[in-house]
Amino acid sequence: MAEIIEVKDLSIPELELYASRSEVRLYRYYEPLPGLFSAESCKVIRRALDAGYEPVSFLFEKNVFEKEGKTLAADYPQAPIYVTDETVMKEITGYKLTGGALSLMKRRKLPSLPEIIAGKRRIAVLEDVENPANVGAIIRSAAALGMEAVILTKSCADPLYRRSARVSMGNVFLVPWTMAEDSAHILSALHEEGFYCLAMALREDSVSPADEIIRRQEKTAVFLGAEGEGLTEETIASCDSTVMIPMYRGVDSLNVAAASAVIFWEICRKQG
Repeated sequence: MAEIIEVKDLSIPELELYASRSEVRLYRYYEPLPGLFSAESCKVIRRALDAGYEPVSFLFEKNVFEKEGKTLAADYPQAPIYVTDETVMKEITGYKLTGGALSLMKRRKLPSLPEIIAGKRRIAVLEDVENPANVGAIIRSAAALGMEAVILTKSCADPLYRRSARVSMGNVFLVPWTMAEDSAHILSALHEEGFYCLAMALREDSVSPADEIIRRQEKTAVFLGAEGEGLTEETIASCDSTVMIPMYRGVDSLNVAAASAVIFWEICRKQG
């Protein structure tokens, strides 16, 4: 195991990246090569390690290190281990970190669009979903309910941002994903591979998620838009069908993360 370094304040240079809280700075750390990201909580860190991500360092609250951190970091002697108390950890994160653990990790090169599509039958596409919590929740549902990959437009929140990964409960490391330029490129690539593309939108001509047209498809991609704005008109027009979840009591829509779970369930149970 690496040397354990006790930290009592934020003055040491090694903690500068933890303390800055800048996701963009981490992302660009090795530019033009892939940069860093910060994983939060032992569960998220473990799933990242199991997926093959390389840790740069670990930072634990003392009690968390004794309970879980020793085992977590044991196989990575090259990564320094910093141990501190709850007060310093809160100063770093800006809030009480209930998981008590952080790790800086190296990003990996994302797969290309053709690579992520190859061999898949069920794909989720996120267009301009800028809320990290929504991105994390959608990816969690995608992993749990049987979607085989997730594609995001570049204007979406990064799935490796700390909040995205935390809300996903580390499932961002279990489901293949990538980012693409825009929906037009994604649609072209999906149609070329024989995917039937569904647009989730509040339209009168929409079908229900339970519609037979979904059951009949061998390959299905579902497009989900940002909270409030939804998908662009160009994306809706380029998809093969529009789908809308039936509502009661005058409610017109669900949060995009909740809606994603409904449509993922329907697609996956029909296709098996």
